[in-house]
Amino acid sequence: MSVANPYQPPRANVADVRSSSAGYQPIKLWSSKGRVSRLQYLGYLMGGYLLLILGAALMGFIAAAAGMDKSAGALGVIAAIPYIVFSILMAIQRAHDMDWSGWTSLLALIPFVALVWLFKAGTPGENRFGAPPPPNTTKVKILALLLPIIGIIGIVAAIALPAYQGYVLKSKGAQPSYQPPAP
Repeated sequence: MSVANPYQPPRANVADVRSSSAGYQPIKLWSSKGRVSRLQYLGYLMGGYLLLILGAALMGFIAAAAGMDKSAGALGVIAAIPYIVFSILMAIQRAHDMDWSGWTSLLALIPFVALVWLFKAGTPGENRFGAPPPPNTTKVKILALLLPIIGIIGIVAAIALPAYQGYVLKSKGAQPSYQPPAP
């Protein structure tokens, strides 16, 4: 009778369930599960914001065409609700990338604390919320670059437009008034 040694280690090839070679997890835009990187967080929020502007403008145009001018503001608020939900879900996923609980995304409501979500790097490799997010695509990089570009254009416009209006007023004041010739 052959008796197996109970103290012998198992001979089966067993891999660790949470190995670092698992790759990347897919991005889930409408979920609180998963992780997104800094650039993906910024890019997806900017893309959502552009869609919000487009949706609010479309709803305002429809309200104006239907003669419901007073309800256009309410339609704009209705268009903002999906964006607010989307931004909360993205903040939770960004907190997961930093290996923080999703509840810490409430800290983003404090002014200047929200910058942590943009400047703190995520956890390298796997963490308790899963595999790392996939590498950034070109679309994400372009969407993320739109925020500083739009900000710079806004600052330049805020400085240049009042200066131009002052220049126009001065030039109109310096012109001699037209006098018709005497008969």
